[in-house]
Amino acid sequence: MGIHRSATARRRRQEQHDTRAYNAHYKTKERQRRDAKMAARVKGGSLPFAPEVMSWLSAKLDKQSSRITAEDLTKLG
Repeated sequence: MGIHRSATARRRRQEQHDTRAYNAHYKTKERQRRDAKMAARVKGGSLPFAPEVMSWLSAKLDKQSSRITAEDLTKLG
């Protein structure tokens, strides 16, 4: 029984690895598209932004969204 389980686990790990590798290409393209979209929204507006934009800014600036200032936006840009 132990052999069967380890073979199944090994196969599952390989399938997960293959799936991640396959999806990486699509995720990279999606990240680039999202970055361009969010950057355009930032250029066209002023603080405070919608929550999804603030979340994106927070990740890009490595800062809490409540602490983001207009000066941070100019540095991003």
